[in-house]
Amino acid sequence: MRGVIAPWTGRFYSLWDTGYAKIHIPIIASVSEHQPTAWPNFFFDLNLLMLLLPAGIYFSFRELSDNHVFLILYAVFAAYFASVMVRLILTLTPIVCVMAGIAMANVFEAYLDLRSGAPADADADASADASADGASATPARPGLAKRLYAHFPKAVVMANFMYFLFMFQLQCSWITSSAYSSPSVVLASRSQDGSQHIIDDFREAYYWLRKNTPQEARVLSWWDYGYQLAGMADRTTLVDNNTWNNTHIATVGKILASDEDTAYELARRHDVDYVLVVFGAMLGYSGDDINKFLWMIRIAQGVYPDDVSEPAFFAAGGQYAIDDSASPAMKASLMHKLCYYRFNEVMGAHGMDRVRKQKLPSNVELHNFAEAYTTENWLVRIYKVKDLDALGRPHRKADAFASTLPAATRKVPF
Repeated sequence: MRGVIAPWTGRFYSLWDTGYAKIHIPIIASVSEHQPTAWPNFFFDLNLLMLLLPAGIYFSFRELSDNHVFLILYAVFAAYFASVMVRLILTLTPIVCVMAGIAMANVFEAYLDLRSGAPADADADASADASADGASATPARPGLAKRLYAHFPKAVVMANFMYFLFMFQLQCSWITSSAYSSPSVVLASRSQDGSQHIIDDFREAYYWLRKNTPQEARVLSWWDYGYQLAGMADRTTLVDNNTWNNTHIATVGKILASDEDTAYELARRHDVDYVLVVFGAMLGYSGDDINKFLWMIRIAQGVYPDDVSEPAFFAAGGQYAIDDSASPAMKASLMHKLCYYRFNEVMGAHGMDRVRKQKLPSNVELHNFAEAYTTENWLVRIYKVKDLDALGRPHRKADAFASTLPAATRKVPF
């Protein structure tokens, strides 16, 4: 309002129009935290509280004080916003806890009141009458049995609620330890015998960059890994998690979506020394760069519509393919080449991409970039941007840089 309040951002518009970011600001829609929340996420994070939330709203409606009206409005709007963006479950959690507390308080008030509906009052009146008539005031034995029988349903209901609350506490402890207490650079999986297998490829790649590249080396990667590269590898990146300039991020997307020769010219123009890609086809890691590639293309298309076109990367029938049926633009892109270069040598002629469930491309050639390092599980791959020869062309010797490194730093154990 008249410059006093800052204008609304794209994230705010996305809360009311769920398709706004995908059309106008794809970089916002590409972030996993900005995706709509699936029902399993609600039950995974809130569990029993999801069932107590409607009950708390119902009890709040029964006594419409100003406090309860505020709680009802808070619950309704927070539930809507949390369904639009998964990150906003954090704003839903406080009111869910409050409403669950209201519901449990009403349940406990009703079922812990041993006087309501019990025959104890009738027995007391009978004893008083008997005393007035001079009879003995000792209560009869059948009265005790009736009282116990009358309170038995209440005891069953309370036992069930106490069991659910106890299991809810165990579930919260398990989620905290298993899902929200693991570093993002270390992955863990379970073998068929139940043993845990640690996948340390990210830390391994960053350690290699720190120890085997010059201090002033610049690394090109998608912005997701910018903070990790700066903190753990101590190397400069083109973009990171705090990059506000959409053009910078779109330029990285354009480089990865371009053919090898164009990408090489752009990389040298931006003084790039190494290119890092995350590739999960061997492990079945679905959060790799190939799965993120369409978002890179959309972001680059928004800034460079004449150079990058999303439909060109789809195969016949509008399918997202990486095998031999992939579109020419996909097969020629730098991202595709850096990920699948030499991968069929490891997986064999009939190998499969374990994420996309497709056959591997039969022939992937790379000329302007040399493979410098591939981690143990092929999760992270690092390439050196080749230097120019005397004629101003990139050296064409395969792995010209990698061949000069000790064998231990070129570990490809398959």
